[in-house]
Amino acid sequence: MNLIKTTSFELAVNTRGGKNSERVVIMLPGKLDTKDYANFVSHQEYLAGKGFYTVAVDPPGTWESPGGIELFTTTNYLKAVNELIEYYGNKPTLLLGHSRGGNVAILASVNPNVIGIILVMSSYEPPTPPKSVKDGVQIEHRDIPPGSERTKEQKEFALPIEYFKDGEKFDTLAVLKKCQKPKLLFSGTDDRYYTPKEIEEIYESIPMPKMLHELNSDHGYRRHREIVEEVNKVIEGFIDKYLN
Repeated sequence: MNLIKTTSFELAVNTRGGKNSERVVIMLPGKLDTKDYANFVSHQEYLAGKGFYTVAVDPPGTWESPGGIELFTTTNYLKAVNELIEYYGNKPTLLLGHSRGGNVAILASVNPNVIGIILVMSSYEPPTPPKSVKDGVQIEHRDIPPGSERTKEQKEFALPIEYFKDGEKFDTLAVLKKCQKPKLLFSGTDDRYYTPKEIEEIYESIPMPKMLHELNSDHGYRRHREIVEEVNKVIEGFIDKYLN
């Protein structure tokens, strides 16, 4: 893990691959997930082997990225991605996001240096506000890395309600429907957020170039090594088809 300083944030990142690589991949965890989960470790190793400089980040205010949890908003996550692109030299950049990280990847796709987006069981709408909160926060828990299985010990977050209010500012689907860059969408047969049919409908509504792949997985695909490896192979095909 390294701490880097962008214009607005200190961010904890894992990097892999040659610093002089012509292309960069930035990997974006889902809501309150971490760069250290097994899926990102695998994706980094795989894509570094394909010649990319890979960067996995803890979003502002989460895990090893300094600052309070109030920094974790869609606005700041998006700003951090754009600043990371600048920090690493405004090189041609591929964005890979899981869940809420996919949502941010879509929003960041308008950056002129972004050459494509990979959306692994992404979210496509604003975060759903909790039905009830106490003291203005929602208590959430996440597995301890590597997260390849559920852990008895959990990391707790007291997520302010402002996170949900901030997310309402963004129309992610509208951005995706205008995106002319290569797009790879993954659905999951047992994803609790979107059915494969719903993802197929989204896929049909967006312009080419695009690819769609269904995974026999629940939302937490990082817990299934064979699914993580399948994602790697599909990404390779996507890169060969659209980015090489």
